[in-house]
Amino acid sequence: MKTLNESHSDATPANWRMALQPRFLAAGRPREASPRPVPAANAPAVAFVWQSFGSACLARCRACADGLAPRFSVHGIEIASASARDRPWREGSEGEGVRTITLFPGRMREKVGTLACAFGIVRACLAIRARHVFLCNCDAPGIFLAAIALRLLGRSVFVMQDSKFDDEQRHLPREFLKSLLYRPYHGALAAGERSRAYLHFLGVPEDRIELGYDTVSVAQVRHLASAPPAPAGLPHDARHFTVIARFIAKKNIALALDAYALYCAQVAPHRTPRALKLCGSGELEPELKHRAAALGLERVNFLGRVHEDTVARTLGSTLALLLPSVEEQHGLVVNEALAMGVPVLLSNSCGARDLLVRSGINGYVFEPDNIQGLAHFMLLLDRNRAEWERLARGTRRFLDTADAGFFAAAVERALEPFA
Repeated sequence: MKTLNESHSDATPANWRMALQPRFLAAGRPREASPRPVPAANAPAVAFVWQSFGSACLARCRACADGLAPRFSVHGIEIASASARDRPWREGSEGEGVRTITLFPGRMREKVGTLACAFGIVRACLAIRARHVFLCNCDAPGIFLAAIALRLLGRSVFVMQDSKFDDEQRHLPREFLKSLLYRPYHGALAAGERSRAYLHFLGVPEDRIELGYDTVSVAQVRHLASAPPAPAGLPHDARHFTVIARFIAKKNIALALDAYALYCAQVAPHRTPRALKLCGSGELEPELKHRAAALGLERVNFLGRVHEDTVARTLGSTLALLLPSVEEQHGLVVNEALAMGVPVLLSNSCGARDLLVRSGINGYVFEPDNIQGLAHFMLLLDRNRAEWERLARGTRRFLDTADAGFFAAAVERALEPFA
């Protein structure tokens, strides 16, 4: 990725509204190249600032670039080339078609000082003449200082967030102090209803909070999968269960293994259980492999660190995605699973549940300590092809909300009072 990249790509269609065009979704890949919207010469700039770019961030910027032209020009700003908090278990493509700026190329985000970070963001925003700036990670001191400076300079400033009140134990004095971090912002983009409620609790006016932050490019996922979404494609009998996550404690993968063991015990007397594929890596990998061996789970496949095209292809052959996290701000893999028509079995701690999953419609929700509940749903989808097909068809209801076009529409609504 270049430090300054003014190139554009025709790989992503102009599609920013909440409703996607049917032929776009049915094709499972980007449409033929068409003229991209071009910002007017004097169009004010909108900037989106992330710690470092991932494919989802770039997809959101592309959707905004398509949808906000010719009234606005869109720029993506990443603070550094990488971060220790990034997903080392999963690699993404750089993407094209977005005007991007890397403030500290070749650097780790953690190695960038507070003042350097704040100055870099403000300087970049002034250089591109940004009138509206969307910032993530507002609890970082450098982001907080940049938000204050930009507001004092007359810019409209927004926070992007998927944190929820129930992510961890909250303490009132600490939350009061945390609320001060939100004072510079004119509004916010939230991932879901619980995220919006938490932002309002922290002092952001409710009518200035828009839903639509955590999204992906549905077309890109389908293109990478090189397979039609379920229930088409691979037949029901040939599919497997899938976990896609970092191997850390909050992802609760040990429970998924225990539930899979219970599922196998009920299936094994009659036939061979379906495989369970785990995409990812992390500190708990040795422990999880030992647990799988101790449980005698011969059909558990650890795929290790994966690229986004491997994720998409794996979802293209998946019966159901398992996400048993005890803490999960959202879970973008849910968006990707829905793009491939895959039903989702997830815990009620996952933020994606708010907008993207309804029990009995496109998946099932269970408690993060409920081994028997998860095993029951796995067995149900294993045995009942008609139910699986019904849930797979039910994912279509949520594609608009999972797609980056939903993010672009939220941005447009957030900008309306400042137009």
